[in-house]
Order: sequence, then structure tokens, then C-alpha cells
Amino acid sequence: MPQQWFHTWFGSPYYHLLYSERNNHEAEYFISNLINYLHPAPGARLLDIACGRGRHSVCLNKLGYEVTGIDLAVENIAYANKHHTKTLHFYVHDMRALAYSNHFDIALNLFTSFGYFDTETEHILTLKKFNRALKPGGMLVLDFFNSHKMVANLVPEAVKKVGHIDFHLRKHMEGDRIIKTIAFEDSGENYEFEEKVHTFTLDDFMRFFKLSDFEVVNYFGNYSLEKYDVNSSDRLIFICKKANV
Repeated sequence: MPQQWFHTWFGSPYYHLLYSERNNHEAEYFISNLINYLHPAPGARLLDIACGRGRHSVCLNKLGYEVTGIDLAVENIAYANKHHTKTLHFYVHDMRALAYSNHFDIALNLFTSFGYFDTETEHILTLKKFNRALKPGGMLVLDFFNSHKMVANLVPEAVKKVGHIDFHLRKHMEGDRIIKTIAFEDSGENYEFEEKVHTFTLDDFMRFFKLSDFEVVNYFGNYSLEKYDVNSSDRLIFICKKANV
């Protein structure tokens, strides 16, 4: 597959620096709420799709589950493998090419790790891969930003200082995608990265899930799993079940 923006940006140490507020405490809080809601059986098999450096995978494994984390970035998996155990494994893998079949009880795709591809068809085909990886009756958790609020509150330019680096952030809409440019200087070198994410809505996802043989069980608006509100919620978190087809 041709190189796209996410091939380079997600493996960069600057990505993790920019989003360093997304810490282990937040991950543990979200995972605790999900597990209390889903009640997986002891020793259930879980798949963390686009796991990054593995913070959610580690939390799930500590709770007694057998966890597999996959990510496109070699650097992320190398970091995550520091936590490798007999029941926690990490692999470099593209979510669009998942080869698992009827293997996992729960699949998770967290922190807006979706919406990156060029066409709706590619997104639906990817969801079908998620579906195929699950056992009959298996569950999918997909955590996306609330596009409505994100677009309504779009800040065209901002500077975020993290440590000694000033990240210059520019955002604009291009069709149904938010384009975010991240420019900064470090040790005399200039860097620039991009993020391009589709602003999929609740209705979009409902259509995608139906076309990929998922039943939407519930959806929430934040990591406390409170009710989704289109205007005020920060997140759009889906709980889906693999449909019997």
C-alpha cells in the first residue's frame, strides 16, 4: 500500500509528545469503565487495533485478559513490546489487512484510530475485517471524536508548547475531512506533519456498521460512558455486536 500521512506521523516521537496528556491514567479509567460495561469472561481474547505504544493493551492485560495489540508503526510496536508477556503480544500490522478469523471475543479501536482512509468503501471493508476477526457474538468498541462538536469549535491556528517545543497547529476543512498541520522546530531542524481525518457522523457510522454486519448495541459521549449529546459530547463511542448472518 502507498505511504500515507499516518505511516510516518504515528511512529514519530513527536506525535507522542504532542499528545502526552493522553496518559496511562486516562487509559485505565476508560478501560475500567468499558470492562464494567462489557463484562468479558475471565481470560477472554481481546484485540487492540491501532494500539500505539500499547497503553490500553497493558491495562486490559493487567485485568486478566489475553491481549493482542497491532499497529502500523514499527516504532510503536518496538516500544509496546517492552510490556510483552505470555498473554500480551504486539505485532506490526495494518488494520486494513487483518487476517484473523473468528478468533477474538472483543476488538477495540480507540482514540480516533479510524477515518484516515480515502474512501467510504475502504472504511467499510476495514470494518468487515474487524468483524471477521471476532468470534460469533463478539463485540467491537470504536472510539471516535464527536465530529459535530469538533467542526463547530475548529480553531484555525494555535500554538501548543510541550517541553521545549512550540507546536504550531493549523486546521481547516477540506471536503468532509479535517486537515491538521503540525509544524515545529527542534534542535535546529524544521518538521511538518499532517493529520487527515474524515468527520464521520453518527448517521455515517450507523450506515457503516450495518454494511459491515455489526449491530449497534449502544453509544456514548465520553470516557465515563455517559449519554452522547451531538452538541456537547467530546467523543462518540460505539459498542457493537457481530451480527448473525
